[in-house]
Amino acid sequence: MKLTFQDYISIKIHKTDLLLTSFIKARFEPYNLAPEQNLILMLLWEHDGLTQNQLVEKLEKDKTNIARMASSLERKGFIKRIQCPEDRRSVRLYLTKRGQELGSSIIPIAEEFNEIVCRGISEDELFELERLLAKIRENVQNSLN
Repeated sequence: MKLTFQDYISIKIHKTDLLLTSFIKARFEPYNLAPEQNLILMLLWEHDGLTQNQLVEKLEKDKTNIARMASSLERKGFIKRIQCPEDRRSVRLYLTKRGQELGSSIIPIAEEFNEIVCRGISEDELFELERLLAKIRENVQNSLN
């Protein structure tokens, strides 16, 4: 049986991702912050001083991408990068005062966004969604190996 364009789950996920990204991008624009950069800041607001390698693992991004985003956040004055004295190859990211203060504006936007996205979805449905998305990621990852 041949699938139509609308039948592909990847298309449905992609369309949803585009809409989510567009929505949050517009909310972050006044703060000169891209959605992907926000991911780094969210992790630093939870635990300041993470290494770039820890961010690579948590965000499942490549080292070059994380380094580029960190460099941009540093130029904007939101973070500072400091070489680890115990391992000179490792770099830790710390929030600047400006980066810490930004959290009071951005975190409520992120929380409101999460509420909008999850509106009308039960805890059981969210759990099931997480399970299904993990299964999709696993399927794709297994096909790459």
